[in-house]
Amino acid sequence: MFLDVVDLRNFYAQPVGVMTRRLLGRAIRGRFDDVTGMAVLGLGYATPYLGVFREEAERCVAVMPAAQGVVRWPSAAPTLATLSDETMLPFPSGRFDRVVAVHVLEMTPNAAELLGEVWRVLAPGGRLLAVVPNRRGVWARLDTTPFGNGRPFSRGQVVSLLREALFTPVGWSEALYAPPSRWFLRTAVAWERVGSRLSLPFSGVLVVEATKQLHRPAQVRRRTAVVEPAMEPVLVPGGVPAG
Repeated sequence: MFLDVVDLRNFYAQPVGVMTRRLLGRAIRGRFDDVTGMAVLGLGYATPYLGVFREEAERCVAVMPAAQGVVRWPSAAPTLATLSDETMLPFPSGRFDRVVAVHVLEMTPNAAELLGEVWRVLAPGGRLLAVVPNRRGVWARLDTTPFGNGRPFSRGQVVSLLREALFTPVGWSEALYAPPSRWFLRTAVAWERVGSRLSLPFSGVLVVEATKQLHRPAQVRRRTAVVEPAMEPVLVPGGVPAG
């Protein structure tokens, strides 16, 4: 079930949300460090993280799921956000070079169909950056943040989901090691440095970069042996063998 867009907007206006935007934004930017001249799509509630791409990208737009609702983005410029069914994106095939999906894969009841649409609108060689709650992290256990709602994932589950949708994971990052509490705001950056350096398993989110496969893997089928009936002569009256 999707959270209401008002709840998402209110979360990012709070101190913990500001910290989330800062730390997770670094991980997202670290993966898509250069989008010069590219078309970038933000899917779900990705607008807190799209601002860094607007100056570089040839085009940067946001799609928010119909069940979630939409808010104006950006606030002080012509709107670049629209509302749509996440499994029926209003774009032609191959339109985007990069897709950033945040607060959507864990919320949608149709993850496979959503990824199918992402595959369709991505250009050949295009890449998806998916941010999902980490099943092993503290954030997935607390519903005080958006990442505590919906379905959390393990690495294996994300890999399986992406491969079934014809994506190949090519890079991983993790973020949000500090618990989602005001008590940890001052030390959040230190938590992030230590957690990333030691590859600790309890990050709040998994950030996976995947590339679009251009060809569907061929299915290998075993050949079934055909058993032919043995033909033997049959005696008929007169002593002449039949057939």
